[in-house]
Amino acid sequence: MRAREVTAIGKVTWVTVGAETQITDLTIRDHACLTFGEPEELLDLTAAFVRDGLAEGQRVVWLAEEPRRRLAELARRGVAPRETVSAGRMVVMACQGALLDGQAFAVERAMRWFRDQMAHTSGEGYPGLRVALDMSWALQPMAGIEQLPAFEEKIAATLAGTSTAVLCQYDRVRFDPVTLASVSGYHTRSVAAATYHHDALLRICRQYAPPGIRLAGQLDRGAEAALGLALSEAIRLDGDITVTMGELSFVDLYCARMIMDAARSLSPPRSVTLHCNPSISSRFLLLGAGTAPGISLVTVDDR
Repeated sequence: MRAREVTAIGKVTWVTVGAETQITDLTIRDHACLTFGEPEELLDLTAAFVRDGLAEGQRVVWLAEEPRRRLAELARRGVAPRETVSAGRMVVMACQGALLDGQAFAVERAMRWFRDQMAHTSGEGYPGLRVALDMSWALQPMAGIEQLPAFEEKIAATLAGTSTAVLCQYDRVRFDPVTLASVSGYHTRSVAAATYHHDALLRICRQYAPPGIRLAGQLDRGAEAALGLALSEAIRLDGDITVTMGELSFVDLYCARMIMDAARSLSPPRSVTLHCNPSISSRFLLLGAGTAPGISLVTVDDR
């Protein structure tokens, strides 16, 4: 963890921000361990991993639960358009038939699939391959599950000297600490969303695809410093900003005004999208979000 300074309402204070590697820092040959605490965090970070790979001309494969839904979520974030999928540059597929054979896991079978993906990518002339592996299958009753650390070790050894990056995705709530510790040493990087505030009532973290911040829980003036830092860092980035508040159940007037002031501070053609549930959007409507230039208010029901 690291301390960061932020000026808010004429004063200087300090907040703590997670110091894990950012998803946008990953490069070819990285074997990264992504830990996430909620589905939206997994989707956001994976979308950024996919987006950056496609932007560099690489082929991208994501092994995930419910591939159709995952692909739809990528499209909703402006990642992996239909033509990219049709061309085979982006593939979302289930673990069955790739890593798994029914309810059985074997390292050699999984590695054979992995090496086949590398060979196919090279044969098609792509400059590199990105593979995202949702490891949730390892939470099911499964023969051979004790081979999971050996699988991670084999991946690490296979990546040496290649043009392949792998993002292994572990739910930090559902996986026990012993399992996470047993695989962590085989990864070159540990990845998580930059978190500005996290307690039982509120979570404020960076959002990567689309760029911006994500808020969940109950937001009041007690989180002023963390909110100010999150907004200021988002503003320093290029391009448009999205503030995702679909999981926010309460925001006081002071914090809502902070968000509106930050949105109004952007110069054209940059814009801000406030993505909220209906109960939260009403507060922003009172502050003029419905008519302010450069600000779009979108409710969850509009999705």
